[in-house]
Amino acid sequence: MKLDLIVPATQENLLRRKKAPCLHLGLAMVAALTPPEIEVSLTDENVTVIDFQKETDLVGITALTITAKRAYEIADTFRAIGVKVILGGSHTSALPKEASQHADAVVIGEAEGIWANVIEDFKANKLQRMYSQREQPSLLNLPIPRRDLFADGAYYFQNTISTTRGCPYACSFCSVTSFFGHTYRCRSVEEILKEIETLNHKKLICFVDDNIVGNHKFAKELFRALIPYKLKWIAQASVTIARDDELLKLAAASGCMSLLIGFETLSPANLAAMGKRINVVDEYEMVIRKIHSHGIAIHGFFVLGLDEDDEDVFERTVRFAQKMRLESAQFAWPVPYPGTALCESLDKAGRIITKDWSQYESSIVFEPKLMSREILQKGRDWVWREFYSLPSIWRRLGVIRRYSMPFWVLNLYYRSFWRRKFRTNRDSNKFEPSLHL
Repeated sequence: MKLDLIVPATQENLLRRKKAPCLHLGLAMVAALTPPEIEVSLTDENVTVIDFQKETDLVGITALTITAKRAYEIADTFRAIGVKVILGGSHTSALPKEASQHADAVVIGEAEGIWANVIEDFKANKLQRMYSQREQPSLLNLPIPRRDLFADGAYYFQNTISTTRGCPYACSFCSVTSFFGHTYRCRSVEEILKEIETLNHKKLICFVDDNIVGNHKFAKELFRALIPYKLKWIAQASVTIARDDELLKLAAASGCMSLLIGFETLSPANLAAMGKRINVVDEYEMVIRKIHSHGIAIHGFFVLGLDEDDEDVFERTVRFAQKMRLESAQFAWPVPYPGTALCESLDKAGRIITKDWSQYESSIVFEPKLMSREILQKGRDWVWREFYSLPSIWRRLGVIRRYSMPFWVLNLYYRSFWRRKFRTNRDSNKFEPSLHL
């Protein structure tokens, strides 16, 4: 029996395939859960072309909201030539009835405890329409993900590892809680170390947890265990890491190079509305300075166009990020992903413009409250260009800061991307924030 697992491309990568940020750990785990007598292949369409003529018995496709439309196209193509298709992933789990129109079976939730049943039912020609997790699976004795199925050199971060699942918080815009439930589960530190030892190159590890410090006791145990390995690593974390001096010291001692932190907004009212109670705007400067004092860089996440944002949000946000010398940052508008509280509230208010999932990657798909969509688009684009201008990069990074070289490379990459993006339509994207203050 032959099984082909597929990661659909984003719209941008479908047009111009290039190196991807990191390999898809979810499908690598599905491959590891597949019985050894089955021949498994994996195609990441972001970096290679799908061979629809390849001989296969079963296709498994994962779908994010931004790749759902492409996932359905791939599924429909395979089914048209008589190949059975299984759809899974966060979007499929949020909208299983929609996904079932394009698949022979739909997997809702995590694969552990379900995938073996799917394979057995397929072999017996008894596939069910829906397979759903009734309880969160244990994270003990997980198999090692099949990283060998991915193309060498196709990813910036080849060494991705998951140490936890879920998040202890439930922000209204985030789909993590709707997929993993209101739980935060941790793997065995011993098993994590065994997985690290299987990696070919251990110079830099990317922990793909949604919040690696969601449980401080576990995080301290993990960081202590990492110290002898002399690794460099990056991960997402909440601002709570700065409130625990021991935790922050252990993160630095264990090789933490950079933390990706969701500051989200400089508005306390916005934080309250999104349910992000752990963030306190008045503490942001303290959080950043403490993390920087331990030699750890920060990649900040900010959301523009929330309901309490007027047109001065763009300059306020970028000036704050520059003032605090964040090594890098991302600026986005809200996206009402299916299954989130944000989606439910905007949909109920009639503010969602489209449910064409392909638009959720590049367009504003809701009506902002205090500005037009045009202003939000131009303002967000201006923020990116301003933050990654050469004077801004120089003021934030200089040449003597720790890890300055890799962050110069990252900043220049972002600068090149945004300059290329606006080259063809520079006038229509012109935005002068001083005119709106």
